[in-house]
Amino acid sequence: MTAERPQVLFVAPDRIGDCVIASGVIREIDRQVPGAAITVACGPPAAALFRSAPGVVRVIVLHKKKMAGHWIALWRQTFATRWAMVIDIRGSLLAWQLRAKVRKIYNRSYEGGRKVQTASRMMGAPADLEPEIFLDDKARRDAGAVIAPQLASGSGPGPILALAPTSNVADRAWPTDRWATLIARLADEPGLNALRFMVVGGPGDEAAASAALAAAGPRGINAVGKADLLASAAAIDRAVLFVGNDSGLMHVAAALGRPTLGLFGPSEWWQKAPWGPHGRVVAANPVEGQFAPIEDLDVDRVFQAVLDLYDAYRPVAVP
Repeated sequence: MTAERPQVLFVAPDRIGDCVIASGVIREIDRQVPGAAITVACGPPAAALFRSAPGVVRVIVLHKKKMAGHWIALWRQTFATRWAMVIDIRGSLLAWQLRAKVRKIYNRSYEGGRKVQTASRMMGAPADLEPEIFLDDKARRDAGAVIAPQLASGSGPGPILALAPTSNVADRAWPTDRWATLIARLADEPGLNALRFMVVGGPGDEAAASAALAAAGPRGINAVGKADLLASAAAIDRAVLFVGNDSGLMHVAAALGRPTLGLFGPSEWWQKAPWGPHGRVVAANPVEGQFAPIEDLDVDRVFQAVLDLYDAYRPVAVP
């Protein structure tokens, strides 16, 4: 008789970026509970990130409801299971209300340094838990269906620069006219004349991305709201470089290992910078612990930061 797999519940963050930052928890679960069958509970925007993650057998999408109704709904779906481990990165009361052999629950004592390190401390991991994007064949096919026809048209094929000019937090979004100016300057830069400009974003981001796409002209690739989040990740994985606001897609690009430049205004760039050796930041206020409006970030600084990152890695286009 085959032994039943140990069951693990991972209550993940709500937002895309936070889910990416905590994605290393998936591999750590298997290290601590070998062969675990993992149930992930997360917000709707990030659900696709976990559909092909190793060990994940179920993704429960938490739709926010009044009077904390989403927590009640999650409890109803999980209370009957005897969990080998419950991990709650949101620090809710749910984890204390379930039968669990081991509990890993967020509290402020784990804070300090980068957000990846907070999740690593909470798990008791021996090293930092590297973020990871779990691409699958469907995501790659969907990305190809968006990119391939546009590469074949316009100015033809060429290395792709991915840009994410949108953010779900207004004061983190660099002004749209500056994105357009940046693209125009990059298009005129000697040595970058074969570059294609792929604008990425989710459903509802079309208006915010329109100026960037207009500036790109025939060298533009429109990947805004064309497919789900994992397909957008697969599209970004085709790029030689990524430039974006402080957003979930910035963290996706960094987790994929793409050279990533994050634009920061009044948020903690020293904690939320793109993770990994290929991540860089250009901040409106470059002094750690201080803030400035993102409008203080001028095109010259961003333009030079893009060139510097490109020159540092001279990445090879992904076919």
